[in-house]
Amino acid sequence: APVAAAVHVLSKIGRSHSHYRRGSQLSPLSTKYIKMKFATAALLVSSASAYSFSGTSLKAASNGSSMSMATGMGVNGFGRIGRLVTRIMMEDDDCKLSAINAGSATPDYMAYQYKYDTIHGIAKGTVEVDGDFLVLNGEKIQTSRCRDPKEVGWGALGADYVCESTGVFLTKESAQSILDGGAKKVIYSAPAKDDSQTIVMGVNAEEYDGSENFISCASCTTNGLAPMVKAIHDEFDIQEALMTTVHAMTATQAVVDSSSRKDWRGGRAASGNIIPSSTGAAKAVTKVIPSLQGKLTGMAFRVPTIDVSVVDLTCKLGKETTYEEICAVIKAKSEGEMKGVLGYCDEPLVSTDFESDSRSSIFDAGAGIMLNPSFVKLVAWYDNEWGYSGRVVDLMKHVAAVDAKVAA
Repeated sequence: APVAAAVHVLSKIGRSHSHYRRGSQLSPLSTKYIKMKFATAALLVSSASAYSFSGTSLKAASNGSSMSMATGMGVNGFGRIGRLVTRIMMEDDDCKLSAINAGSATPDYMAYQYKYDTIHGIAKGTVEVDGDFLVLNGEKIQTSRCRDPKEVGWGALGADYVCESTGVFLTKESAQSILDGGAKKVIYSAPAKDDSQTIVMGVNAEEYDGSENFISCASCTTNGLAPMVKAIHDEFDIQEALMTTVHAMTATQAVVDSSSRKDWRGGRAASGNIIPSSTGAAKAVTKVIPSLQGKLTGMAFRVPTIDVSVVDLTCKLGKETTYEEICAVIKAKSEGEMKGVLGYCDEPLVSTDFESDSRSSIFDAGAGIMLNPSFVKLVAWYDNEWGYSGRVVDLMKHVAAVDAKVAA
């Protein structure tokens, strides 16, 4: 490697210089030799500057000269999303996870929860415990069990960007305690309960300018819907639309009949019923695509599957088209500007085929129908756990990158 070679040459120069200094005087030939060695070292160091460190790996730098370190991150809350966010961070060289606040879970139980997952399988790499540290892939991560996230000391641990995944600290006022603990920014893995900025990656990421300290990644369904809506609206002008999400059960539901004073149907057994439910996901799309305000709303059906959901968007278009043209537009966007966020599928797949799919929204070309040139029903799948967790991490990285540019 260029850096190692430069160090080697410089060390030889040092030894040579020391040797000659023990003599009475440097000869012209010796002086020329040392100058040549310094020139060689300078050349090697110059070539080394074309690389940048990210975590523990050496990678080519995009600008050819800058050294950039991985972003220091933390996770507040170790539930479904918190654990998957942790897995994704551990597989990403651009992330340096240094702290997890897990509520009441002990380190050994956290290791068990992290390692084994019914849907997403056994975690990659090694999982060990060392006192209050989780040791993942050989990297030590401080764990804590603080009710008040201020007590974690995020800043001192190097966690500048914190994923708030407890579902409790979803307002600027309540999440301030995370900043008081030394973090720079808080990213909610849920819809905000106040006017905190909402960013959906692939849809309105450019709106983040570094001025906000609290940013919401919206919900899994908003992320499953918004990319497809953007692609259609940009090309065909959605006049009005209704969305239905057929959503897998979640931990907020009851396994058998229980009770819920707020939502009587929601208190029934998730494992044995199709349960109609309300959702703010469609309206939340209008936060990131303001031109659709008052034109889009929706509802949900909770169904007894463990993971993967699907959205059905029925919309009236301002621009007449064909179903084939719609498919072509989405396919092009999925391979271009929205790659990694919007997907395209023309195979006859079912929900389990999309487990652990990292994309936000996967358009199903074979499932949609068109009544006339301006009225169409479109379908998109999404892994409401893994796909969404990936966008949370992407948002944290995006916020850090923008902040770095603003600070430069």
